[in-house]
Amino acid sequence: MAEVTEHSCVCTVCDAPQGASRGKWALWLQWTTVAWMVVECGVSLWSAARAGSPVLLAFGADSLVELFSAGVVLLQFAPRWGLSEARAARMAGVLLYALAVVVTGIAVGTMAAGVRPETSLPGMAITAAALVMMPLLAWQKRRLARKHGDLAMAADAVQSATCAYLAAITLAGLAVNAVWHAAWVDSAAALVAVPVIVMEARRAMRGESCGCH
Repeated sequence: MAEVTEHSCVCTVCDAPQGASRGKWALWLQWTTVAWMVVECGVSLWSAARAGSPVLLAFGADSLVELFSAGVVLLQFAPRWGLSEARAARMAGVLLYALAVVVTGIAVGTMAAGVRPETSLPGMAITAAALVMMPLLAWQKRRLARKHGDLAMAADAVQSATCAYLAAITLAGLAVNAVWHAAWVDSAAALVAVPVIVMEARRAMRGESCGCH
């Protein structure tokens, strides 16, 4: 009996630090995401307003969705909210679907209105920075989600990866417009991003991004 008690105590002592470590790492990832998204969203939307760029506006809207998604995951660490991982994952998917609608509306509307966006150096700088930051965050979130079977974290990793895809598309559109001054490229780049957003929204809703299903 004494051996069983000792074994149980050892296991409890070992498991507690692991759970605490996982919680701290998850919180660090999410707060880092929140801090970066505030900067990314602010710079993107400010640049979009100055340059009249639909693709930058779409990228800024994605940053806002990612900010909400990171907040959803953080709610899991507030027990009184009672937010389950599956529900949080579905909410993240819904936010991505909403983003797809917003991006389509912005791109089609600006293209129909014949808006000619200007070159935006701050926009290119923030999207280039996102191409470095977001893949790193997505990789760490996927790793944590796969290890612990966390659907909400997996869905949030999808959104971080989607943000990186959109950053690449946005940067390409901005660069082409800066060099050749082709007004339609900006809106076209925004529309190219829509299928990527929808695909990742479906994966997030199904919880497929964590590799558990």
